[in-house]
Amino acid sequence: MRRLAVLAMVGSLAVSLASCSSSPSRFYTLSATATPGPATSRLSVAVGPVSIPAAVDRPQIVVSSSANQVSLDDFNRWASPLQDNLARVVADNLVALLGTSKVTLFPPGLTTDMDYRVTIEVRNFESMPGKSAALDAVWTVRRMKDGKTETGRTSVRESTDDGSFEALAAAHSRGITKLSQDIADAIRGFERGAS
Repeated sequence: MRRLAVLAMVGSLAVSLASCSSSPSRFYTLSATATPGPATSRLSVAVGPVSIPAAVDRPQIVVSSSANQVSLDDFNRWASPLQDNLARVVADNLVALLGTSKVTLFPPGLTTDMDYRVTIEVRNFESMPGKSAALDAVWTVRRMKDGKTETGRTSVRESTDDGSFEALAAAHSRGITKLSQDIADAIRGFERGAS
């Protein structure tokens, strides 16, 4: 009898724990959306470092609910560190936009062999599911042979197609493509001035 009571308690506890279990986490990544052209250029570019605001530098997607309030979504997360993902997407976009396969992520101490180095400081990375994704970034392109630089700022807000986090990641990806286009335009400007 005592054994049955213990089994009943264990079973009851298992049911209780199962009903309290949370939904599984979903993981998202940014993606390059620039249309690739033919690889006709021999330019070499190093992307990085990329810095992002401390408020969004975490695995959880940080949701902005008002001008002064954010919340962490524990069940919707970035699949990799946001600054690494953002740097990789800019590099992938530059491969497509500049027509070169020689775009790498910043290798400390090895940028002297590169034609250009790109640094990015993200000032704002705002996520509002069902509304928009916003990006504000200051970037610098440095021509390595003479140290000449150009600094610019890209501010973009992309609306989301629906309230899903997948649509939010896609909107951020489109914003990063705009950032990549501005950087590619600066590099092309250097190249036009050199010819």
